Amino acid sequence: MNQQALSSFIWSVADILRGDYKQSDYGKVILPLTVLRRLDCILAPTKEAVLAENQAKQAMGMNPGPFLAKRAGQSFYNTSPLDIKKLMGDQDNIAANLYSYIQAFSPDVRDIFERFEFSAQVDRLSKAGLLYQVAEKFAQIDLHPDRVDNHQMGLVFEELIRRFAELSNETAGEHFTPREVIRLMVNLMFVEDDDVLSKPGVVRTIYDPTAGTGGMLSVAGEYLTEHNDKAALVMFGQELNPESYAICKADMLIKGQDVSNIIFGNTLSEDGHPSQKFDYMLSNPPFGVEWKKVEKAVRAENERLGFSGRFGPGLPRVSDGSLLFLMHLLSKMRPARDGGSRFGIVLNGSPLFTGGAGSGESEIRRYVLENDLVEAIIALPTDMFYNTGIATYVWVLSNRKPDHRKGHVQLIDGSSFWQKMRKSLGSKRKEMGEDDIATVTRLFGGFHQAQLARVLDATGKELGRHVVLSGEAVPEAPEGGRIKLAPLARIFPNAAFGYRQITVERPLKDAAGRVVLGERGKAKGKPQADSALRDTETVPLAEDVTTYFKREVLPHAPDAWIDAEKTKVGYEIPFNRHFYVFEPPRPLAEIDAELAGVTAKIQAMLAELSA
Repeated sequence: MNQQALSSFIWSVADILRGDYKQSDYGKVILPLTVLRRLDCILAPTKEAVLAENQAKQAMGMNPGPFLAKRAGQSFYNTSPLDIKKLMGDQDNIAANLYSYIQAFSPDVRDIFERFEFSAQVDRLSKAGLLYQVAEKFAQIDLHPDRVDNHQMGLVFEELIRRFAELSNETAGEHFTPREVIRLMVNLMFVEDDDVLSKPGVVRTIYDPTAGTGGMLSVAGEYLTEHNDKAALVMFGQELNPESYAICKADMLIKGQDVSNIIFGNTLSEDGHPSQKFDYMLSNPPFGVEWKKVEKAVRAENERLGFSGRFGPGLPRVSDGSLLFLMHLLSKMRPARDGGSRFGIVLNGSPLFTGGAGSGESEIRRYVLENDLVEAIIALPTDMFYNTGIATYVWVLSNRKPDHRKGHVQLIDGSSFWQKMRKSLGSKRKEMGEDDIATVTRLFGGFHQAQLARVLDATGKELGRHVVLSGEAVPEAPEGGRIKLAPLARIFPNAAFGYRQITVERPLKDAAGRVVLGERGKAKGKPQADSALRDTETVPLAEDVTTYFKREVLPHAPDAWIDAEKTKVGYEIPFNRHFYVFEPPRPLAEIDAELAGVTAKIQAMLAELSA
């Protein structure tokens, strides 16, 4: 059964719930029962062996837990003789038997169903007389990994969450990230790491502070297994939403991961891994979400610990907390002397340029650029996410840059690498294909500068596209056509994004036009500044301030001066400006001729009507 058919089948349970449940509450029943049936199917082949082992160890007065997990071949087990199908044999006592069955799971699994608050739903279904019908539906499907692998199961959970989020007007994108975006990010994480991709026995750690349903961790694990099945990836995460946390924990449990590494809670106010450092990290924090709820805790840490804590570089405005997650990840980087770290984080456009010199956002950008931590920023196509169509960017940061990258940042415009989806999913109308992901990965992995060459025919219709690396020849234009070039990947020194904001003062004059001089202290005998004429200028870091001032200001205001005490250093990354291509307007004569032609047609039509 494919993922879409499986999702549709599970969704049919909603027909039973309709009327007794609001649409927005369907997920409270369907999600935990899907998890329960999955675990039930996984344990089915070893059921009898586990029961026998449990009985034997109890007779010996031993703690059976570790032995039962070994017998089950999993990191979890169930000691009840019941399973989902056996529950169907006693319709009158199904609620009590279901409670008993769930309580017989190992502690980590019981915690999953507590996070779902499943006992309340069992009670509600039982009172409505629906519990048997719903459970019977799930007893009919086989969710064993031999029939539905872990990748498919992850897609099923994401599809169900998306549907439930749409019905309840929630934000589906808060729970998970599109798989092709994750695949791109995972490619970028591993592309330069030959040790991980080739050497047997390598163990690495990966962390997601906004784990959602665990999609990023799962795709990273799948990638590594595909390229080096002798390597191991130990997964860590934290998630705030109880249902997403429960699904993530169940997924990690099935994969044999240590689920104590998946923490419930708010990453910003309650760091679940306070002393841990990681090799790789991935995150898709909420876009443009305010952090007022955790403001007190975050500010307290910033003031108390400074750079010894997570938020030393500065604090962004309260209306958008995404840069807090970036700083949180910075604090989790393994020291460079111990091998260092690399992480990828998805952000909207705001963190690139919001905030002037001296602001929290600018100081955070200053910190990562002056410490040479930014490897690349990749623009994604719009309409890629389920809850928003805005422009998004993947930032790749590392404290173990290879020598050829040191001191530089690579910008890649991947916004044109997409294909239209057959069917939109919420705001998601586009997806990146395998070739698109491979192209962006190649540009990043090779640290290339490149252009995108669009081949146009005589009418302006696009015939094809070619990625032209620096130093390569541009393809020839077809007869009557042309080649349209646009920058695709560019490399800049870190300092290219920095500037000094200087304050330019002009003298205050009295009614007679004389310059007013100071009378006291340091200002005595000096011209006083007129606040109404005060202005600021932005000077690139690479340029001398005095030279700039003489060239750009003094010719227009000979009496101006710089107040050096107010000079601030700022950083911004004007991504779009670096990829803008000016297209001159068409010749005026051509436009006039076109208008004349249209006017003539309209006049001819009017003449026909009046005839």
